Amino acid sequence: MELDIKQIMDRLPHRPPMLLVDRVLEMVPGKSIVAIKNVSMNEPFFQGHFPHHPVMPGVLIIEALAQAAALFSFEDDSGVNPADKKIAYYLVGVDGARFRRPVLPGDQLRLEVTADRISRSICKYTAQASVDGQVAAEAKLMCAIRVLED
Repeated sequence: MELDIKQIMDRLPHRPPMLLVDRVLEMVPGKSIVAIKNVSMNEPFFQGHFPHHPVMPGVLIIEALAQAAALFSFEDDSGVNPADKKIAYYLVGVDGARFRRPVLPGDQLRLEVTADRISRSICKYTAQASVDGQVAAEAKLMCAIRVLED
């Protein structure tokens, strides 16, 4: 299953500049995803990180992986939609994060996430981001789903 940017925006509450997934190449609902983030010099974070040597912040690479995870985790569950204004999907844990190479303007970040455990309250994932076949970052992620009060 593939998704374009409009379909991604239908499924996630994030909007630019915090929407960090541009395209989904492969998705197995409830199991895994391969997605893309095209990294452009126009990204607002490059103005300050760093003007003399622009590098994508590692925390934003982790956020991109978490957003990719949200896309596939509930695709086959009509009761949960991360874009629903009454549902909050939070990144609550990052374990074993390692940053192996810088992500620079012009890079295409390949986001690969596999579910270790998905439930209606806590989800755990194994995630890896790469550029041109080289691992840029990897981590174990934990996300929580909460129903928001009116």
